[in-house]
Amino acid sequence: MKLDSKYFDRIRTRRKREQEAPPQAPTCQWDGCDRPGVHRAPVGRNAEGQFFLFCFEHVKDYNKGYNYFSGLSDSEIARYQKEAITGHRPTWTIGVNKSAKQSPLHSTSRSGSAASFNRVKDPFGFVREGQGAAGGAAQPMRKVKTLEAKAFDTMGLTASATAAEIKSRYKELVKKHHPDANGGDRGSEERFRAVIQAYQLLKQSGFC
Repeated sequence: MKLDSKYFDRIRTRRKREQEAPPQAPTCQWDGCDRPGVHRAPVGRNAEGQFFLFCFEHVKDYNKGYNYFSGLSDSEIARYQKEAITGHRPTWTIGVNKSAKQSPLHSTSRSGSAASFNRVKDPFGFVREGQGAAGGAAQPMRKVKTLEAKAFDTMGLTASATAAEIKSRYKELVKKHHPDANGGDRGSEERFRAVIQAYQLLKQSGFC
């Protein structure tokens, strides 16, 4: 190739790269500090993933007073800690999905209780037919608990009382001991409250 060739005119020599200066570290974000801020510190709750940049001395001071739960009540802190166990994801009862839980056949009551039995739908009457079948064994009497027995005693009834008898007795006692009818008798007022509590207990237990 000739030295006076046109191709030599197109050759450009590269300039020697200037030595690149190392990037400067950001300044510490602590007020009045001009040292490099190379240590990260979390901003706080509801700002996850965001950080302050401090020098070593000031990041220690910041961490000493940092409280993620600042401003929350004890109940809110307890709820957060409980939800943190599952990573703040929704949970359901074991073996029960959301759609099944909303089914009328699903009950949160204990199995075998009268209340849960009464909630089961029987559109074809199979259960009623089984109960009233000729020669069928009578349903055994339910074992009454201590509080339930006390409620029956408060209302002056036995554990074998039917739902209609319980409701009739409740109306009778409420009418008798109502504040408008007892003439200011404190003993009658206490009896009135006791009757209401006893009836609510029997109702929740499925007796009426």
